[in-house]
Amino acid sequence: MVQVEPFEVEQWMDRYETTPGVINIAETCCASVSLDGLVRMCEDKEAPGPLSLSNKLTYGAILGSETLRQRIAALHDRASDVEPLPSENVLVTQGAIGANFLTLYTLVGPGDHVICVYPTYQQLYAVPKSLGAEVSLWKLKAERGYVPDVSELGGLVKDNTQMIILNNPNNPTGSTIPKSVLSQIVASARERGIIILCDEVYSPLYHSLPEGQEAPPSVLAFGYSKTIATGSMSKSFSLAGIRIGWIASRDRAIIGAVAAARDYTTISVSQLDDQVASYALSEPVLRPLLARNLELARTNLGLLSAFVDKYARVCSWVKPTAGTTALVQFRNEDGVPMDDSSFALNVLNKTKVLSVPASTCFGLRTDFKGCVRIGYVCESEVLVKGLEELGRYIDEHLLRKIPN
Repeated sequence: MVQVEPFEVEQWMDRYETTPGVINIAETCCASVSLDGLVRMCEDKEAPGPLSLSNKLTYGAILGSETLRQRIAALHDRASDVEPLPSENVLVTQGAIGANFLTLYTLVGPGDHVICVYPTYQQLYAVPKSLGAEVSLWKLKAERGYVPDVSELGGLVKDNTQMIILNNPNNPTGSTIPKSVLSQIVASARERGIIILCDEVYSPLYHSLPEGQEAPPSVLAFGYSKTIATGSMSKSFSLAGIRIGWIASRDRAIIGAVAAARDYTTISVSQLDDQVASYALSEPVLRPLLARNLELARTNLGLLSAFVDKYARVCSWVKPTAGTTALVQFRNEDGVPMDDSSFALNVLNKTKVLSVPASTCFGLRTDFKGCVRIGYVCESEVLVKGLEELGRYIDEHLLRKIPN
């Protein structure tokens, strides 16, 4: 029997996000948009709408429509010095979670060794383990801005290392792996013939990079054939409800192998979802949609940054540079980190503000004591309300009252 560990972050969200009156600052998607909203954003007012109501609802193109695959391929050509990615090198899936699972299910098994950055989305290290692989965690450090230390990679690699798994931008820290570091990782993998899987579900939401630092390209941009990128319409593109993701690789044999494995699962994606994703990734919609989400991210990160500064006596962080999530540590005035699970539940019970405790949902029981993940690229009014209530809780329960 396959040993599947509980998917803690998903179970936490399922359990608490429907709390009556919840103020959800745990959500990791950019504030969602409707189909009407997409149409209003479209810069070409003569363009056809997102759905053709006359299409017969067959399975459709099994690998995804040619239009959608071309537009996904174009996303991965950003800042690339190699030849454009062909649409044949893209497979459309049910979300990035489906893309990651299918990739791992196809390429990893007993006797393999996998290296995975940590912390990250639990699926990326738990699924290889459930498939019988040995998993080594490449631990990210706050003092390095949660950027992988390439000098450690050689010590993690084994003779049977099959795959290195990255997440860029990172969930939950919001950190960015710069182009220079990605280049070193790719060079090391190329030298040893190791596959690289990079979950790029929060790309291209690089909204707060240090001055002079360019946004990193997709891992596919370095010309190494054994690179795989997964992505989704959920996070940076505000369309979690259509459940569209993808796998892209320089190696068409990898795409073929994953497609063959998918024949045993979902066969294809919904034609309706495919059409909406194609519309959202068309240039007249993509430009304003990304501009909207980048501006929202910068605005809301400013709000969260001001909150952390205000309560610096009891909270701290490494400020995110990309994505939608931040890892914030809470402690008492003696500097002792809170029990983050109890803290998150107490805040929820007293204020209705929902966050995600790192110890429970990311397994960060020692290195990240007192940390909670906050998703800050929700509607600004939700974040403002959530931070107001969280601040009230801190004032009443963490800060000592100074007598007059």
